[in-house]
Amino acid sequence: MRRSEPVLPGVWRDETRYPQVTHVEHVARHDGVSERWPEWAPPHLVERLAARGITEPWSHQVAAADLARSGRDVIIATGTASGKSLAFLMPAVEAVDSGGTVLYLSPTKALSRDQLRAIEELGLPGMRAAVYDGDTPPEERSWVREHGDYVLTNPDMLHHGLLPRHEGWRRFLRRLRYVIVDEAHLYRGVFGSHVAQILRRLRRVCARHRAEPVFVLASATSGSPGESATRLTGIPVTAVTEDGSPRPGMSVALVEPELTDLTGEHGAPVRRTAPSQAAEMLADLVRQGVRTLVFVRSRQGAELVSLTAQRMLEPDLARRVAAYRGGYTPSERRRLEEALRSGELLGLASTNALELGVDITGLDAVIIAGWPGTRASLWQQAGRAGRGDEDALAVFVARDDPLDTYLVHHPEAIFGQSVETAVLDPENPHILGPHLCAAAQEFPITESDFGVFGPTIEERLAELVERKLLRKRPRGWFWTSNERASDLADIRGSGGSPVQIVDVSTGGLLGEIDEAAAHGTVHPGAVYLHQGDTYLVDGLDLDEGVALVHPAEPPYGTWARDTTDITVRSVIREEEWPSGITLRFGEVEVTRQVIGYLKRDVRTGSVLGEQSLDLPARTLHTRAVWWTLPPEAEQRLRKEEVGLLGAAHAAEHAAIGMLPLLATCDRWDIGGVSTATGRVEVYVYDGHEGGAGFAERGYAAAREWLTATRAAIADCECEEGCPSCIQSPKCGNGNEPLSKSGALRLLDEVLATPSCR
Repeated sequence: MRRSEPVLPGVWRDETRYPQVTHVEHVARHDGVSERWPEWAPPHLVERLAARGITEPWSHQVAAADLARSGRDVIIATGTASGKSLAFLMPAVEAVDSGGTVLYLSPTKALSRDQLRAIEELGLPGMRAAVYDGDTPPEERSWVREHGDYVLTNPDMLHHGLLPRHEGWRRFLRRLRYVIVDEAHLYRGVFGSHVAQILRRLRRVCARHRAEPVFVLASATSGSPGESATRLTGIPVTAVTEDGSPRPGMSVALVEPELTDLTGEHGAPVRRTAPSQAAEMLADLVRQGVRTLVFVRSRQGAELVSLTAQRMLEPDLARRVAAYRGGYTPSERRRLEEALRSGELLGLASTNALELGVDITGLDAVIIAGWPGTRASLWQQAGRAGRGDEDALAVFVARDDPLDTYLVHHPEAIFGQSVETAVLDPENPHILGPHLCAAAQEFPITESDFGVFGPTIEERLAELVERKLLRKRPRGWFWTSNERASDLADIRGSGGSPVQIVDVSTGGLLGEIDEAAAHGTVHPGAVYLHQGDTYLVDGLDLDEGVALVHPAEPPYGTWARDTTDITVRSVIREEEWPSGITLRFGEVEVTRQVIGYLKRDVRTGSVLGEQSLDLPARTLHTRAVWWTLPPEAEQRLRKEEVGLLGAAHAAEHAAIGMLPLLATCDRWDIGGVSTATGRVEVYVYDGHEGGAGFAERGYAAAREWLTATRAAIADCECEEGCPSCIQSPKCGNGNEPLSKSGALRLLDEVLATPSCR
C-alpha cells in the first residue's frame, strides 16, 4: 500500500483493520480565489445572497457570468459544490429583470425542482419561475406558457412538449435570452446524441421567433469541455475550467475486497461484494461519528448496504443510518436530505440520485461501492465530502470487474489524469433521421437549415423521402403524417417498442423495458428484480409487448444465453500495427438470439441448471472496432499449444470490461464477438442501433485500451480466471471456453513490436 500524506479518521489509521486498501492518495487543500461582484450584477440578487452568507463570488463564477452576459456561449466545468448555479443565475436574473426569459434544462425532474426551490428561497421580486415537465398539471402548464419567465424543464419535455407546440410558446421564445444546460457531462452516448439534436431543433425554433439565446452549460470537470459542449450544442462554446472555489484536503483510499472461500462459475474464486465491504466500512465510520454517504449502483444495493450496516450497529446508532433511492416520495427525499445535513443521520446509502446536483454537501466521508463509470463521476461523488477545516475521506471499493480491478492496482489511471471527454454521435443516422422528421413537423426544413443539422442532412432527407416519411416540395421538406413525429425518437431508450411488465397477482404495471433488452431480461422463467422485490416471469408476448410476472423468492438468479453472429458491412478506417495485426473500425450487422438461460445460486454463482428458449433473432446495425491476428502470430501461438478460441474469448471479455476506462460508457452499452475459425479476430461493438461513438473511441485509443486490458488480466490474483478479469456477467456462452494464460499471450502478440519477439 502506497500512501501520500494520508489524513484518515480513527480506525482507518490502523492498517491491520483494512488490509484490502491498496493505495491512499492525498489531495491538497485549495483556499479559493474570490472577486468583486460584476458591476452589472442585479443589486437585489447580491443583497439576498449576502443575507445567506455569500458576500463575494468565486473567480470562475465571475468569468463564466461575464462571458455569458457578453453574448458568448460558455460552459463552466468545475468541481462539485463549486457554485456553478450562481454563475448562470447572475446573467439569468439580469435578463428577467430587463424583460427577457430563461430556459433551464436538467436531465432529471428532481434536479429541476431542486433548482426551483433554491430560486424561490431567494425571494427575488418579479421572478416568475416555474417547472414545466410531465408532472405539471394541465392548468399550470397554460400559466407557465403565458406568464413564466424562468422555465425549468428537461430534454424529454422539450422534445415532446415545447418544440412541437412552439407557436404556443411564442411570447416566451421571442424574448429568450439564455438556455441553461445543467449537468451537461451526463449528456453522452445515445442519450447525449439525442439531446444534441433536440438542442439543434431548439436553436432552429428560436431563430424562427427571431431569438438567438446564449447557451450556458454547467458540468462536472470533464475532458475537453469546450469541445464536448460544442458537439452537444452545434455552436462554438468557450470553456471556464479554472476552479476558484475553496476545497478541503481529501484522502482517497482504493480498496479491493478480499477473495472468499466460495467458488463461482467453473470453480472461479469469488470476492467479497463491494456493497458488503462498504456496509462494514460505513458501520465503522458511524461508530466514530463520521457523517458518511455511500454511493451504490442500484436501488437494491442501497437498501442492502443500509440494512447490513444497521445490523452491525448498536440500536441507538442503527437508527441514524438510512437508504435513499429513486421511488421515494418528494417529502421522504426532503426529510432524508435535511436529516443528513443536520447530522440527525450519520450514514446514508444512496444511488446516484444524490450525485445529480442535489444540495448535499458538508459530509465527512464518501464511500463509492463500484466504479461509477467515469473519473468525472468519481470526483463528483467524492466532492460531497468536506466541511470546515477538516480533511475529508473518500473510499473507492472495487467490484468483481476487470475495470475496477485494474483501477485499484493502477492508481495512476485515476490520479493526475484529466477526466474523460463525453462521447456522442449526433450524426448517427438512426438518431438524426427521427429528429429531422420532428423538425419538419415543427415547420418545413429548407436548405437554410443544412448548417444546423450537419453535413449528412441531405443524405438523411433523401432516405426519409424514399421511406415516405417526408415529402419534398419547392418550399422544403414536409412531414407527411398526422401522427406525432417526436414519437419516432426514443431519446432515453435503445430503440424498439417498450415491453410492459405486469404483475399478474395484482394486475399492476411494474414498469417498462426496451424490446431489445426484454429478450435477455424478462424471457419466460427469468428472475426479475424491481425496486428490491423479486418476481418470476410467466410469459413474454413480444407481439403484444407484455411480460407477465408474479412475486417469488427463488434461491437462484437467471442469466440469458445467446448466440451472436457478426457481418462486416464496411470498413471506415484501418491501420496495421508493428505487431502485424490489422485494426479496423467500421459498420457491422450483429444478429443475436437468446437460446436459453442458466439458473445460478445467488450466494455462490454456481450453475444449478439450464433451460432452452425459442425466441426470435434480433438484428442490430451498428459500428465496431476489431483486430485481426496475422498468420505468423497465430502459428507461434499454436506451437505453444495456446487454445486460440479460449484466448480470444477471454481477451474479448476483458476488453469489453476495460473500454469504459477510455469511453464514457458502461460495459452493458457494448458487446463483443471473438472468432478463431479461419482468422483470429476480436470485435467490440456499440450495443445501440447506428452506433453511439464508443467503438470509434476504442479505435482511436486502441493501444492504451489493450495495454490496460492486458494489465487488468495480469494483475488479478486468481489463477484460471474469475469475474475480476476474464469472466463476464453477460456472456451468452456461459463463460466457456476461457483461457487466462492464453489471453495474456494473445495480447502480447497484439501489442508486441518485432524487436520484442
